[in-house]
Amino acid sequence: MRPRLPSPVRDVADPWLADRGVALRLKRDDLIHPLMPGNKWRKLTPNLRAAVERGHTRLLTFGGAYSNHIRAVAAAGAAYGLSTVGVVRGDELAAAPRNWSLARAEAHGMELAFVTRSAYRETLRGLSEDDSGTLRALEERWGRAYVLPEGGTNVLAARGAAELVAELPDLGPGDVVCCAVGTGGTLAGIAAALPAGARAVGFAVLKGAEGYLEGEVAALHERGWGRVFDSWRIEHGYHGGGYGRVPAELEAFAAEFEERHGVRLERRYVAKLLWGVYGLVERGELPPGSRVTAVITGPPDPEDPAGSTGSAGGARPGA
Repeated sequence: MRPRLPSPVRDVADPWLADRGVALRLKRDDLIHPLMPGNKWRKLTPNLRAAVERGHTRLLTFGGAYSNHIRAVAAAGAAYGLSTVGVVRGDELAAAPRNWSLARAEAHGMELAFVTRSAYRETLRGLSEDDSGTLRALEERWGRAYVLPEGGTNVLAARGAAELVAELPDLGPGDVVCCAVGTGGTLAGIAAALPAGARAVGFAVLKGAEGYLEGEVAALHERGWGRVFDSWRIEHGYHGGGYGRVPAELEAFAAEFEERHGVRLERRYVAKLLWGVYGLVERGELPPGSRVTAVITGPPDPEDPAGSTGSAGGARPGA
């Protein structure tokens, strides 16, 4: 199935926002592709091209038990004719019945390898530090592979996310493009591509990530564009208590938004993004005259009609 690009942009008619002079529109990246929706398509596509150009036949990546990224890599590998390996955090999951997310990854041909949490952390640390021994150990076990980081964020992924901005050709002063932030790749790409006067705001879905996520975005800018950008910031007040947490206040906001506007919301990223947008308007940090474009990076989980899941806490970010 071909991707739906450019993804649709939908204006949201909201009297509460209108009374405060703020316009809201949704960039429906969740509709790009049913198996690789939203930022997964944008982040994976340039990496897949690079893998094929470099002669790789296998993709290897990392994620938690409900990782959107794991599922997307499995589907992308099947579409490109590449074998896939998913290293999953939690060796106790190996003998457990597969949840819907891991079962879907296996259905696309992915080999799942369950490792202890300590080994998982150590491997990711080694890769982030460009430790040759870590990569060599991975290749000794699974053969030569194109390694994608947890969440899929690297410079190529950020450049893929940057292409979204070209689909918003009317941006200018007063425009604010907003997205959820898990690993920082989507925000980094958007911020790097903005025209003069426009700004980007990311909403962290992780608790206690102040400074860390800003550093990740800045590092992507330095590596990918060779410069710093001052058109972005990250808001840390709307994570709802941590990744995978959906407090009653957030659930109530999301349910009301769905009822009023007919758009189902994924809870771990998208609902927090929109909750944050409304919060900033209420606080006066998005003043009258602002036009907010909220990037809907993914659909609700298919097994939960409301879009939330009580098991999501074991997953890790991928936005």
